[in-house]
Amino acid sequence: MNSASNTGKARGARSNRSGRFEAQAREAFDDGWDLPEEPRRLPTLVSLDRTRSILSRNDSPDIPFDQSINPYRGCEHGCAYCFARPTHAYLGLSPGLDFETRLIAKPEAAALLRQELAKPGYQCSPIAMGTNTDPYQPIEREHRITRSILEVCLELSHPVSIVTKSASVLRDLDLLRALAARNLTAVFLSVTTLCGELAGKLEPRASRPHRRLAAIAALAEAGVPVGIMPSPMIPGLNDHELEQLLEAGHARGARFAGYVLLRLPLEIKDLFREWLEHHVPDRAARVLALVRQTHEGKLYDARFGVRGRGTGPYADLLARRFEAACQRLGLGRERVELDTTAFQKPGRGGRGGKDGASQLALF
Repeated sequence: MNSASNTGKARGARSNRSGRFEAQAREAFDDGWDLPEEPRRLPTLVSLDRTRSILSRNDSPDIPFDQSINPYRGCEHGCAYCFARPTHAYLGLSPGLDFETRLIAKPEAAALLRQELAKPGYQCSPIAMGTNTDPYQPIEREHRITRSILEVCLELSHPVSIVTKSASVLRDLDLLRALAARNLTAVFLSVTTLCGELAGKLEPRASRPHRRLAAIAALAEAGVPVGIMPSPMIPGLNDHELEQLLEAGHARGARFAGYVLLRLPLEIKDLFREWLEHHVPDRAARVLALVRQTHEGKLYDARFGVRGRGTGPYADLLARRFEAACQRLGLGRERVELDTTAFQKPGRGGRGGKDGASQLALF
């Protein structure tokens, strides 16, 4: 099938490659006419997900949480490297342009969360948001699903953590301040580069770096525990900025830090190669060669403990640089410990507390 590699304005992927489960494959090719094409403005289409559950659970040994919520499927930020892109293939959509233009919102998320938290066997542990797609992508302004989830967490004193690339997190500063006062939240801002031009190509619809750093400062000033994640680290492209990114976050009040090495599972390998060849053709081969050095000759290694850190001298050097910079700056690298003891199961007296003693403990 002829599928033009035409990304339109402010999109990350260079094509709409078929997902691995589709019956037909689409591939861009030169038809020989050699005629320039005008970039098409690709609209963002949002459909509604009527799912019956909202909490996703995992037992992966290298992930510091066991349950998460994704208010949206797909992400309009359009980050070229996003490791979540292959999940769109399960919907019969492309991990390429479909992932950032054909989104799915979960309007019943807050109600579903309340139902799950009310189950007799539920054991409280922090809920992570932003682990797959960004909870503060542009459509959150209209749908406000992330905010509704935070409202439930605040009402029931349930801990919740957030990772985002968006300064729009400040729209919920009132809720985050209240949650932080009870040690129920922490926020991490992912900042990939300090270069606005590179960020505009890598993450076309995410907040620019200076706005993310300003969000760190605003959260810290409001008393919200905040960290910086210089992620992903892309060998040969942005990894030289690691220390600068950590210093910039620390200067604005970040208390914690973490990082993830570039991950290229499944369809992302070809999508990211396309991005490199279009935007940085002079560095494309070197970047891919360095990535292979961190994964024993492959572009990706899915093993636990390896997929986000890599192996070999190059990956080890990056890890040592990170540790040294964090130690020098006084940035914590351990998991943020949030309070799980104050949780009040909904629907059992008062505001939904577990018993009278729990209610008295609030005063």
